[in-house]
Amino acid sequence: MACWLYESLLLFGVVFVGGLVLGSAGVLFGTPLSPTVLQALLFLVLGAYFTWFWSKGQTLAMKTWHIQVVDKYGRPLTRVRALTRYALCWLWLLPPLAVVAPFHLPMAEVMVIVLGWVAVWALLSRFHPQRQFLHDVLAGTRLISAVSTPAQHNPTISKFQP
Repeated sequence: MACWLYESLLLFGVVFVGGLVLGSAGVLFGTPLSPTVLQALLFLVLGAYFTWFWSKGQTLAMKTWHIQVVDKYGRPLTRVRALTRYALCWLWLLPPLAVVAPFHLPMAEVMVIVLGWVAVWALLSRFHPQRQFLHDVLAGTRLISAVSTPAQHNPTISKFQP
């Protein structure tokens, strides 16, 4: 969960810059983007961010927490599999948002429902034999520890040195 929190801080920057660029482009061309179009474009920006980094093995937050995403055989993800994982990750948020949308609830109530869904979704992973989230199972991916030794980062360091 700490990686998730750090990732959301990084994503704030990605969404901010993406929104700034897309919003500015709309103003420069004389027609500001509607909120729906801006949201759809930011969805694509986030998709590009995650697909790119997951196909390389790790996002910036995953590097910090030494987590790597691989396919079920331990190989790096293809871009198609990374894109599939991105689409399936929306199972964390879209179902509760779709359910509450017709009711026009206050934002506080929507947040309670969404956070409740996220908590239940996270707890369900504890019942999977490998403790995987459903989106990873469906995408054929898994998270592994990516802890490396200093000798792997610096070839001049011998593993026999004290």
